[in-house]
Parts: sequence; structure tokens; C-alpha cells
Amino acid sequence: MHWHYSNTTENMNQLLNFLFASSALPAKGLIKPLGHHELLLVLLELALLLLVARGLGEFMRRIKLPPVVGELLAGVLLGPSVFGWILPNLQHHIFPKSQAQSDLLSVVSWLGVLFLLIVTGLETDLNLIVRKGKTALLISLGGIIIPFATGLGLGWFLPESFLANPEQRLIFSLFIATAMSISAVPVIAKVLMDLKLIRRDIGQVTLAAGMTDDTLGWILLSVVSGLATSGKFDFPTVFRSIGGAVLFLAIAFTIGRSLMAWALRWVDDYIGGATASLSALLVLALSAAAFTHTLGIEAALGAFVTGILAGQSPRFSREAGLTLELITAGFLAPIFFATAGLKVDLVQLLVPQTFVVGLVVLAIACFGKFTGAYIGSRVGGLSHWEAIAMGSGMNARGAMEIIVATIGVSLGVLNPQMYSIIVMVAIVTSLMAPPLLRWSLSKVSIGEEEAQRLEQEELASRSFIKRIRRVLVPTQGGPNVRLAAQLVNHLAHQNSLEVTALYAKSDQQPLRKSVKAVATAVKDNTAENAIAIVANEMNLPTGSLIQTKVESGQNKADVILKEANKGYDLIVLGATGNQRSRGSVFNLLVDRVVQESPCATMVVKSNLSTNEPTGYHKLAHILVPTSGNEYSLHAVEVASTIAAQTGATVTLVNVVNRTQREYVLFEEQTIDSITDIAKQIVQQQAEVGRGFGAEVKTAILTGIPEFEILKYAHTKQVDLIVLGSSIQTITGRVFFGHRVDAILNKARCPVAVITVRSN
Repeated sequence: MHWHYSNTTENMNQLLNFLFASSALPAKGLIKPLGHHELLLVLLELALLLLVARGLGEFMRRIKLPPVVGELLAGVLLGPSVFGWILPNLQHHIFPKSQAQSDLLSVVSWLGVLFLLIVTGLETDLNLIVRKGKTALLISLGGIIIPFATGLGLGWFLPESFLANPEQRLIFSLFIATAMSISAVPVIAKVLMDLKLIRRDIGQVTLAAGMTDDTLGWILLSVVSGLATSGKFDFPTVFRSIGGAVLFLAIAFTIGRSLMAWALRWVDDYIGGATASLSALLVLALSAAAFTHTLGIEAALGAFVTGILAGQSPRFSREAGLTLELITAGFLAPIFFATAGLKVDLVQLLVPQTFVVGLVVLAIACFGKFTGAYIGSRVGGLSHWEAIAMGSGMNARGAMEIIVATIGVSLGVLNPQMYSIIVMVAIVTSLMAPPLLRWSLSKVSIGEEEAQRLEQEELASRSFIKRIRRVLVPTQGGPNVRLAAQLVNHLAHQNSLEVTALYAKSDQQPLRKSVKAVATAVKDNTAENAIAIVANEMNLPTGSLIQTKVESGQNKADVILKEANKGYDLIVLGATGNQRSRGSVFNLLVDRVVQESPCATMVVKSNLSTNEPTGYHKLAHILVPTSGNEYSLHAVEVASTIAAQTGATVTLVNVVNRTQREYVLFEEQTIDSITDIAKQIVQQQAEVGRGFGAEVKTAILTGIPEFEILKYAHTKQVDLIVLGSSIQTITGRVFFGHRVDAILNKARCPVAVITVRSN
């Protein structure tokens, strides 16, 4: 023991001596901050690049070309080709040929690459890509093999004056072949976004094929770079690149998927807000990019995959995704595209020999990519025009090929002439892509299955119920919350939900201290029973999740509202309980939660006889009174979603409540014209309901609305009434209007009120 203690003490002394020695380093060891001139230049460069890129981008938008075209041309205009030719001294002063200064701009440019790929990942439908996986793989293989073969032949026969080192023609040829094989996923993604094609089947398959193409291309680049560095065929480099890509994808879509979901859930629970969600995504994406870069494959792959995983997580904030897209489109992506053309010198391309060779390289590059993608598309089952569209999209090289060219220059494989040719090919092919895509896709008819999917996505983008991912169910037990849990269960079987069952406890001490321990025990038991009631009513499907919480605070309403502020989309409450205030529809707790809720609420009142069994309440007929406003539409969506799961019929009713005498007296529209309007309202909302897969009927009633609705519900044996309403506060209590209050109080069947606060 004494020896162990002495050893430990000695090790600690050595560690302390090392730390003190480190802290005593001379001042010359400190890293100097960025110099004043360097900072000034990078700020000027960014401002100028952004101004020209966004300006040209908007100009291209006006002439029906995607803005990315203008953003790519901005760098060429600001480089030596135009700006450097007109004002060479000024251009050289703002964009000096300094490695350090170039590196500063490259960092911002690389952030643009990574951010653009994250946004692309968020927009990527992985399930659709998996369904189209075979087609995407065949397209990718065709788009790699044929361009690689033609590029290899091109590199072998080019004049020696275009080789940086004529003795390494094989490595040069392999590098040219790799450059011909690559596709620019950021450019392709931006073009598809600009043309609003990214959600089309052809758009998703193009992205899938492009990412597969690029993954294989980057592996090839890693192999060729290794060959250029070592000067010989290096098997360890080959295996490291291929193994790294396979390893990363395997980890990402197994462990990574769970890690992403856990991280975003933790951030949402303990921090909350769009800012925290965005920060978490960027930390994970940059870490994944660093990981793939360490494995010897490109950082872009890590960022793209992280975006896909975040887009699949129900906890990722949609507001955070929109913010990231705005930052990317408004700043980083234009800088990235503009920076790509800064090193292009078009003057060199005007030399006759270089000009001819450049045209040959461009022709072979386009032929190889078009032919390869076309053949792969046809083998994969796509039509003639779809295959042409795929070739048009995959032919875009963009800044990815420029990155390849830059790497080639740094490794001494490419000379300045060949670099300019490759960059010219990248820009020209990217300029060709948008008009060719627009032309070829105009010949592609949308299939019935795709049209239905796009219609469903359009409906979901505007839908109230489709935006709901997180649901909070406060429970104290009882038939109301039991029925509420059943309704949430039906919703979860149509849309993946994350449900939290919360039992709220008050910190206020019991008045009788002698029974404190007994009271506490009963309270704990009550919490378990109340949560069990909700949990037992929910047999959630795969993809949905239920969590249970017992929280305490100054009062129960405070506890519920504190939890509700953690990013929930809907709070579902039982309507009745103790301490019901005079003139109030709900008890005090529910009344306050509905008033102060940060999100939509659904209040469920069972109205079932206490003699009825407390088990499952069968739903065969759901009634939705509607006046055609937004709140009624929310009710229609909820009712239709429940009906699609239970097989119930939904009836939409509109009540015409003005008498013939009123119309004559005020010389307004006739009853027939008002009835026609009512029919149009229910028919329009019935189509929405049918879009959710429900059987929807309509009815027009005449009379006093609340009376007619209650009468209809009783005579037609309605099992549930769903009402939509805004929240108003009258004399300190929740007020939905006299009609909604009357239906809540007088209905003989369960009633659910969907509430959204009015502005």
C-alpha cells in the first residue's frame, strides 16, 4: 500500500509540474489574433461576393432561370476573367493570391457546402429513396462507370502540355476519370429546390442517385489522391476509403438514428426552443462531417446523412429547419457558389489549343454522364423522358468538380490550363442543367401514385393535424381523460406521435399534519393509477412513443403549463373535475390551462352516464358542426383522422339560422342562396375530410344552431361531437361562445373541443 501511495504521489507531482511548466510558456508561443488587414479583406470579399451572387441570382430568377446559375457566375465575374481584366490592381488587392487569405474564404465556403447538404438532407424523403433504391443504384452505377471509362481514355490521349507531370500519365488519367464521374449534389439540390421539383419522384431519385454517385466518386478520389501522394498503387488507402464509407453509413442508420432521436429529445425536454434545436443539429452535423473526413471520405457525406436523420425525428423543430434554410439560401450557399469561380481564368481558355481541348473535354464529359445516367435509368425502369431528365440533372458538376480540381492542383496532378478547363466544364454543365431539366420534365407526366402522394404532402403542409407530433395528456384519472386517451390513440395510429402522460401534483401541504404520511402514500398511488389509465388506453403503433411523468409545483395548473412550454403541439384534457367555478364550462384547472396554453388544446367531455361501462367507447358516427372557418376545419381534420382509424362515418352539418322574415326585412340574399353557400362550405370541407381517408357525409339544417345540432346528435345516435373554436376570455373564464357552451353542457354524447387562441 505504501508503494502504491508513493507511486501515485510521484505521478501527481509530475502532472502538476507539467501543467505549471505549460502555463509558463514564453509569450512568443501565443497564437497571434487575425490581423487587421486580413480581417478587412475577408469582410470585403464576403460582402462583394454576396452582393454580386445574390444580385445575379435574383436576375436569373427574373429570366426564369434558377438563382444558382447567377450565383455560380458571380465568382467568374469577380475573378481574373472579368473584374481582374477590367481593374486588375483593384481585383488583386481585394482577392490577393495569398494562401492564408484564400483559406479564410475557403472556411466560409465549406460551411456553405455543409449547410446546403444539411438542408438537402432535411428535405430528403428516405422512405421514398429506399423504395426507389434499386433505380437510384443502377443510375449511379451507369453515371460512374461510363464517365470514368471515357475520362480515362481522354486523359490517356491528351497532349503532354496539359499534364503537370508527363511521367505520371496513369495517375493524371485516373484523376480526369474521377472528375468526369463526379456530380454536384449541392447544385443538383439547389436546382431542384428552385424548380420546385425536389419532392417529385424524379427529384428524389436524382438526389439518391447523386449522393450514391458522389459517395463512390469521393472514394475514387481518395484512392487516386493516395496514388498521387505515394506514386504507387496503395491497397491500404483503397480499403480505408471503401471501408470508411460502409462503416459510417452502417453506424449512421443504426446507432446514429437512435442517438439523433435521443439528443433532440433531451435538448427539447431540458432546454427547448428552435434555437436549441438548431444548435443541436449543427453540433451533430459538424461532428459527423469531421468523422467522415477522418475516415478518409468527404465531410459532405456526414452533413447530408445528419440532415436526413434530423428530418426524420419528431423532436426536430420545423422553425429551426426554416431558419437554417434561410441562413443557407441567403448567405452561405451564394458565398460557396461564388467562391467556386474565383480561380477561373477564361483568358487562358481563349488560347486556340486550350480552347479546342476544352471543347473536347466538355463534349466527352457531357456524353459520358448523359449516356451513363440514361442507360442506368432505362435499365432501372424509367421512361425515355425521365431518363433524359436524369441525365440532365446528373450532368451538373458544379463546385464539387471544382473541389476535385483544386485537390488535383494541390497534389501536382493538374496544371493551370487543365484546372481552368475542368472548372469551365463544371460551370457550363451546371448552367445546362436547369433548362434541360425544365424542358425534359415538361414531357414527363405525373403518375397517379405520384400525384396522390404530392396531393397528400400538399394537404399535410397546410394541415393542422399533420403538424401535430407531440401531445401532452395531463391526467387525474376518470372517464373524461380515459376517453381523451382513446381519441389520442386513434390519432396516433394515423400519424406518428410522441405522447406524454403527466400527473401534476401540488406542493401545498395537507391541512392535517397527523395524516401527512398517509396522504402522501395515497397521492403516490393515485398518480400511478391515473397514469396507468392513460397508458392502458393507448396501444400505440410502431413509430409512436408514450412517456409518463409525475411532476410537482406550486399548483397543478403551473405544472401542466410549465411542461406544455417544452414544445408540445397539442394538449388533451378531460373537461370536468372538482372546483368547477360558477358559470364555467370547465373546472378551474382546465379553464386556466386552456386560457394560457402555448399550443392548441383538445378538451374532451364524456357526457356518458355513470352506469355505462368505463371501457372502450365505440365510435360509429362523428358529428362536426362547421361554419367554414379555420377552427371548423381543425375539427374536420381531427374527426376525419379518428374516423379513418375507427371506420366511423363523419357528418358535417351547417345550420342556416336566419328566417325568411329577416331576409325580406333587410332585403338580403334569399334563403336558397344562403343554403347554396352552406352546401359549398360543407362540400369543400368534406373533400378535406375524405383526403384523410374518412367516409364523410354532409347535412344542411335550418333553425337555431345549438338546438338543431343537439337534436340531430340525439336522433342520429351520434357517438362523438367535435367542435372547433377560438379561445376568448370573458370575466376571467374560458368562453367559446354561447352555442359551443350550450352543446358542451346539453349534449348526451361525448364532445371534444379543438381550441386555438385567436389573435
